[in-house]
Amino acid sequence: MDFLRTSAELSRGHGENPVPKNTSAPDSVKLPTKTIEKKLFADGWRFVCGIDEVGMGCLAGPVVVCAVTFTKNFYKKTHKKLCWLRDSKLLSHKQREKFAEELKKEKGIRYELAYCLPKTIDKINIYQAARRAMKRAVKKLKLNPRKTFILVDGPAKIQNLQYEQSAIVKGDRRVFAIACASILAKVHRDKRMINYAKRYPNYGFEKHKGYGTKLHKTALLAFGPTEIHRRSFAPVSKLA
Repeated sequence: MDFLRTSAELSRGHGENPVPKNTSAPDSVKLPTKTIEKKLFADGWRFVCGIDEVGMGCLAGPVVVCAVTFTKNFYKKTHKKLCWLRDSKLLSHKQREKFAEELKKEKGIRYELAYCLPKTIDKINIYQAARRAMKRAVKKLKLNPRKTFILVDGPAKIQNLQYEQSAIVKGDRRVFAIACASILAKVHRDKRMINYAKRYPNYGFEKHKGYGTKLHKTALLAFGPTEIHRRSFAPVSKLA
C-alpha cells in the first residue's frame, strides 16, 4: 500500500489539529500526521499499529521497541496536549517525559514494549535484534492479524510476521502512531539506562544513555567494557 504524501500535506500537523496560533514552536517544525491511520480505518481495518525502535546505534544497553495502537474514536477527537508531539529525537528529555505521561492517560491507547539485550545483539546483529523485538512487541498486543495493519518505521517490513504492513522511511517524523511509539520506547529505554548508571557509576549512562559520546568513550578507555556493552560494536570490540 502506497502512503507517500507531499511535504506540504505531511507538515500540516496531526490531521484534524490545526497548528495553534499562540505557540513558541518554530515555524519549520514538521509534525507527523494522522492521515494514514484515518485512511486505514476508513478502509475497514479495526486496528492500526505503529512501531518504532530506539537504541540502534548505542554502544551499550538494549535496543527497545514499542508497538502502539489507538482506537478509531481516538482519531476523531482533538488532543490539545498532544498537538506538538513528534519524533522523540526532536524533543528534549522533559518534552518526551511529558508526552509519554499524556499518552498513558489516553483511554484509547494500547501499547507494548519489547527489547533485546547486548548479548543477543552481539549474537545475531543489531538489525536482527531490533526485528526480533518488533515481533515480540506486536505479539504482546494480541491483535487479530486479519483486522490489523502495521506501520513500521524504516525501509523494510518485518519478515515472518503474519500481518499486513507498510514500511515508511522516516515514519517517526511522518506518522503520528509511529512518533508515539518512538517516544514511549525512548522514555522506557532512558529509564533503564539511568538504572544501569547506579550499577556502573563510572560510565555516565545517566547522561549519554549508552550512545558513543566523548564522555562514554573516555570511560571505556579508562575502565573497559561492562556486561551491558555491545562487544560487536566499535570501539568496544577493540577493548573487549
